[in-house]
Amino acid sequence: MTKLILASKSASRRAMLDAARVTYEAVPADVDERAIEESLQNAASSEIAEALSVAKAAEVANSRPDGIVLGSDSLVVVEGTRFDKPTSRENAREHLSFFSGKTIELHSAAALVRDGGCIWSHMDCARLKVRELSPDFIEHYLEVEWPAIGYTVGCFRIEAMGVQLFESIEGDQFTVLGMPLLAVLGALRDEGVLLP
Repeated sequence: MTKLILASKSASRRAMLDAARVTYEAVPADVDERAIEESLQNAASSEIAEALSVAKAAEVANSRPDGIVLGSDSLVVVEGTRFDKPTSRENAREHLSFFSGKTIELHSAAALVRDGGCIWSHMDCARLKVRELSPDFIEHYLEVEWPAIGYTVGCFRIEAMGVQLFESIEGDQFTVLGMPLLAVLGALRDEGVLLP
């Protein structure tokens, strides 16, 4: 069977693959995400997420030609503004205050790269309605969840206290976790990484 390499250090992406009993090796990608986003500033958020997924997989594939590399990325958009991971606890507070009462569009993409070329990519979008967040709740939330949420776009881990931010969610649970897993599993079966 073909070897799978995950181009990510994301705990949630590893947890998804682990739970699905997918065998892989994790090798974090070293790409300048902000530079890629800047070069695609007029592109749709879904296209940027997909491009970042391909770039991460391609970067790892350069040094690992022995398998298929899976790259994944997520972008958050609220009222037309794209948000990156918070740079500090204060920045996370600003993000959460802005998100209060609004809907987060979470774009999650994945790509497979082999032999220097992208052989598959996919993007999905979930919509998460944030409830009205009081300043006291935001402070308590940051006390509990910082610095763990500093590694997440949207300032939340849905599998942890982050679920308390929302009043409703439309979309696939795996997309919310940061990777369109069902589509990924289908592609891995097609490519001989998983049994059909």
